[in-house]
Amino acid sequence: MINLNKDILKPNIQEFINQNINSDVSELALKGIPFPDSLKKDIITQIEAKQKCKKKLPTWYNSSNIYFPTKLNIEQTSSEATAKYKSELISGELLIDLTGGFGVDSLYFSKQVKKVVHCDINAVLSDIVRYNSKTLKLNNIDFYNQDGLEVLKQINQKFDWVYVDPSRRDDDKGKVFLLKDCLPNIPDNLDLLFKYTNNVMIKTSPLLDISLGITQLQNVKTIHCVALNNEVKEILWILEKDFIGEIEIQTVNLDKNDKQKFNFILNNEAEQIPDYSLPLNYLYEPNVAILKSGAFNTIGSQLNLNKLHKHSHLYTSKDLTTFPGRKFKIEQIIPYNKKEFNKQLGLKQANITIRNFPESVSQIRKKLKIKDGGKNYLFFTTNLDNSKIIILCSKI
Repeated sequence: MINLNKDILKPNIQEFINQNINSDVSELALKGIPFPDSLKKDIITQIEAKQKCKKKLPTWYNSSNIYFPTKLNIEQTSSEATAKYKSELISGELLIDLTGGFGVDSLYFSKQVKKVVHCDINAVLSDIVRYNSKTLKLNNIDFYNQDGLEVLKQINQKFDWVYVDPSRRDDDKGKVFLLKDCLPNIPDNLDLLFKYTNNVMIKTSPLLDISLGITQLQNVKTIHCVALNNEVKEILWILEKDFIGEIEIQTVNLDKNDKQKFNFILNNEAEQIPDYSLPLNYLYEPNVAILKSGAFNTIGSQLNLNKLHKHSHLYTSKDLTTFPGRKFKIEQIIPYNKKEFNKQLGLKQANITIRNFPESVSQIRKKLKIKDGGKNYLFFTTNLDNSKIIILCSKI
């Protein structure tokens, strides 16, 4: 704990942090913190970071005597839900995490393999994770406060897996999204990685274009589009040494009640010819992981659904079917214009979704004077006749 302020862990300070965990830190700072000035900044840092962990990292939030890094470190780390998902993709004896960060992924990997090597060039962060691992009684993680690529060469042995979450911020703290602009530069170091392993997992930003990523990497076997509560959080790239087969896309939407999965072979998407129809009895909206994956034709073909329009990405059927996304019963369909809306629907409140539609949700709300919420769902979209329509639905 060379780089940490050990006074933060004293019982009276930990008690103060927990008592004020729901406080506004700006107001708390103005009101006054009853500790020496040398501790005040660190106490605020602890409260801010711990607040960010309540839903994202419940293990850390609910454990006693955890030392937290800055809130930016917490924002950049994996959630426990996505870390658990990643850990279920690996197995073996030995894994190295080249960019360990706050150690959430390493913790979950340590439940699946006998030994994890955690690397991070940030000395403070490395000390924090080392300390927390003892507090959480994790005995199978080794820590290196060094560049992960250098550690890989230094240890000089075969790993079952190499995991890396490249930094997506440049020297000016701006976000970058191309793999070659991240640190470490994975495309330029793939040969080095495959010298020490047959299996590489790379976590990238959800904003990275999948087709662009494929052009920058080699031996891509599987790509996972991972969403949490219908928000894409990360793209996982599984690389296998010398793999030259078809790339499989696996999508998942994680929430507390369900785990929606949909898989397909990437090259098959372009070969699928969708069936189109006007809206039938039921309407389906794919979750965001599927939309990110680009499975616009395959989803309909696999599940025997008709598409409303080439660019609408909404699907319909006569009979209700299981679907990885939201499902609705269609109640009414009307042309899009203010007169027809007021005459046939006349709703003052509804949930609005637009798909392949020229106006924004805010424009529609203002024009039709519709408040947000309620039990009614309105889809503003374009059908196969290129007509602008409103579909009134009830959620299933």
